[in-house]
Amino acid sequence: IRAGWLDKNPPQGSYIYQKRWVKLDTDYLRYFDSEKDTYSKRLIPVSSISRVASIGDQKFEVVTNNRNFVFRAENDADRNEWIRTLQQIAEERKSKAPERTLMSSATDSAIELADKSGFLELRGFKHKLFVVVAGDKVFLYKNAEDYRLGIGITYIEMNVGNVKEVDRRGFDLTTPYRIFSFSADSEQEKEEWVEAMQQSIAEALSNSEVAEKIWAVESNRFCADCGSPKPDWASINLCVVICKRCAGEHRGLGPGITKVRSLKMDRKVWTEELIELFQQFGNMMANQFWAANVPPSEAIGPTSGSQERRHFLIAKYREGKYRHYHPLFGNQEELDRALCAAVTTSDLAETQALLFCGASATCDTGDPQCPTPLALAERSGQRLQMEFLLHNKTSGWFGECQGVGQSLRGLLSSLLCCAEFSRRWCTLQDGVLSYYENDRNAVPNGEIRVEEIVCLVNNPLHAHGAWHSCSGTHEGTFEVYTEADRLYLFGLESPDSAREWIKSIAKSFVHPRAEELLALDFERLGRLHYKGGLTLERAQEGWFALVGSTLHVCSEDGCQQEPLQLRKLQELCECPCPAGRTPWLGGRACLPNPALGHAGRTLYIQGERKLDFLGWVYAIQKAAGSSGDTLSEQQLTESDVPLLVDRCIDYITQCGMGLTSEGIYRKSGQNSKTTSLLEVLQRDARRIRLKEGEHQVDDVANTLKRFFRDLGDGLFTRRWAPDWLWATALDDEEAKVCKYRQLLAALPPVNRATLKALINHLFRVQCFSGENQMNTHNLAIVFGPTLFQTDGKDYKAGRVVEDLISHYVEIFNVALMASFHWQVNDQEMKKQQDEITAIMKMREASSSGTQQAGDFICTVYLEEKKTETEQHVKIPATMTAEELTFEILDRRKIVMKERDYWSCFEVNEREEAERPLHYSEKVL
Repeated sequence: IRAGWLDKNPPQGSYIYQKRWVKLDTDYLRYFDSEKDTYSKRLIPVSSISRVASIGDQKFEVVTNNRNFVFRAENDADRNEWIRTLQQIAEERKSKAPERTLMSSATDSAIELADKSGFLELRGFKHKLFVVVAGDKVFLYKNAEDYRLGIGITYIEMNVGNVKEVDRRGFDLTTPYRIFSFSADSEQEKEEWVEAMQQSIAEALSNSEVAEKIWAVESNRFCADCGSPKPDWASINLCVVICKRCAGEHRGLGPGITKVRSLKMDRKVWTEELIELFQQFGNMMANQFWAANVPPSEAIGPTSGSQERRHFLIAKYREGKYRHYHPLFGNQEELDRALCAAVTTSDLAETQALLFCGASATCDTGDPQCPTPLALAERSGQRLQMEFLLHNKTSGWFGECQGVGQSLRGLLSSLLCCAEFSRRWCTLQDGVLSYYENDRNAVPNGEIRVEEIVCLVNNPLHAHGAWHSCSGTHEGTFEVYTEADRLYLFGLESPDSAREWIKSIAKSFVHPRAEELLALDFERLGRLHYKGGLTLERAQEGWFALVGSTLHVCSEDGCQQEPLQLRKLQELCECPCPAGRTPWLGGRACLPNPALGHAGRTLYIQGERKLDFLGWVYAIQKAAGSSGDTLSEQQLTESDVPLLVDRCIDYITQCGMGLTSEGIYRKSGQNSKTTSLLEVLQRDARRIRLKEGEHQVDDVANTLKRFFRDLGDGLFTRRWAPDWLWATALDDEEAKVCKYRQLLAALPPVNRATLKALINHLFRVQCFSGENQMNTHNLAIVFGPTLFQTDGKDYKAGRVVEDLISHYVEIFNVALMASFHWQVNDQEMKKQQDEITAIMKMREASSSGTQQAGDFICTVYLEEKKTETEQHVKIPATMTAEELTFEILDRRKIVMKERDYWSCFEVNEREEAERPLHYSEKVL
């Protein structure tokens, strides 16, 4: 609109003006270092400008809601022209969208449609910038406050962009004009940013031809429901153009009410007739009918949340609460007759009002040659009427697939009887799953609306037996749960056929913001209420998919959370509720990637209906347990060690006579107690706490040995065990250690982590060989045949274990360095030695009678986790956080001052989660 050189007054209030090339378009006022620059130093959204005024001496001031910008022109005439143009554009912007009063002052696309936002380092800037990926652009802001205000640095058009990963945390956004070198806080963050920018590029390169044609109509440039600018989605049967967020809620209404398509990506849908229909119809005509009576208090805006949008759109389109009623409303015969007359004219508004007030698009016209309104429109040459009728024809089937099923009632036990199955013809069309007596019947026996479905279950093969009907044997079954707390059980000839039906039904009822879940090979899919993270005060709706032992969660705002590895849950319990209320299922999880910054979390899940919720509880509890006899099928700790192994090692290390027990691992415990303990630990190790006095050291040690001996595929695996045994023949110790490192790296992650944990433990045990008589050689004699599952005649198995213990530091530390590029150092070894020394001191104190029963040795850090700040402290069961704090301060000779406040925090092993302890709380 206007461009030229102006002097810009710096924000610090300096009198030294800086010469800037200033550009004004319909969206932004931007200034640059030179007229050749593509990317600005600052951008001010036109929508945020509240006033433009002259302040003398060729100067003028651009006032936004929170900041003023002063410019100076070469002369008064130039200044006055800038003021006039800016005022005109700002006024036009406000007058074009008066209904968008809820908009923030920030840039429309960046604030309302942010696909990803956060801080990134950018080469050339001292401080991190706040970066926003929004649609087909990337915006840069100095900080989060500027983002909120909409005052940015520049934006990058992604249709000329290319994203390339550079290193573990860095990536480049390359354009023909400049390379933007970003650095994220973690590798996981980097991958998320790269993915978001690649999606932005894809959107930028999508075909905008259709959108431009439809936006040519003034009312189509803003969402018909909330007023957001440049909406690039549409409901092709309602003839409304809508934004991305409203499109998501439209899909939740089901295809029987609104059929959502993209203006830019669903190119094949947009015929010339449909485009012309949208140009003739437009959001204005549609809203004159659908939004004729919207109270201001119920209207939504671009910043409205998902819940508000959903309620508004249900009221607007499903209930027709705000529509302009046709005078013939309620008189079916007259409505149909009026429709037959309207479709022969060009009056689309009349056809719309008649159809959405009850007229049937397939009513009988009484004309044998043109039996339907569509045929009448065709004979009259009304192409747009035909197009409108075609997209609102409710009798059309989307597809015909044959299946077997029945509406079932009663308790779950009665549902599973094979005799209850009877053959039915089923169809899925217009958001309704119907089942008929046969394929010739016009009236269904029953139907399920997809918006009423809350859960789908794909049953395993023969879950209900190989059941029979008149057409033969059938094996695949799936379950459908509805809001009315009913369960429908369907069966087909094969699991593949059942899977096809499940996928089709899932696409119909799953919210578009949870579409990612549809790509999963889920066993169970549905919506539930949950609490988690920082929002424990209220429950929100989310979509859940169970795949094996992984639970995928997608929140109501469309954010897919890090999947929960159920076998790694720290806790899983049912939370009781008052009578008549559905109970909660609570789980504390540690996610696989702590780099996200909030990896440890507690999640509470609640179902609205008891029937499907109990199914979720059972399925999650089953998935969170051990499912086989291999290592990868066990319940695991955060570090991929089987919980059973961790429980046993931890008990032997911490209990009174564990590491010093004479003949530990050589002596056998009681067989009956070992069998019983192994059974309960394998069933659910998460619920078992081994306690001194209740369990004997030898019983626990024997349980650990038996677990490894009975382990499916063994600890070293059948594939690699012979190579481990062969390596013992190498005479050169250095070559042998090198071979062990290679073999360690080749093991599966769980096997590798478990082997390290076990050898670490055995290394500690041999440190007490003077008391327990179990040196490295004796331990190798016991564990060699156990781990390799041999008869013990060949000492090669024992030699491997002996080598692993003897070269523990070299083999495991170097292997870690090779995998994670860590530097070789002796910090881990020093920590091991310090812990062993602390345990020895505790044993000495115990033997002299000065140690209280139940004391634990814990490592405590002062202010930060460094070697020089750590202290090993004996913590009795009665010690409070206050006592521990004073103990540490006394040791470090730190004097408490008047306004000093010290707190004690407990932190999990990987520093993923921490919790402050109340001063009176017991540390243990």
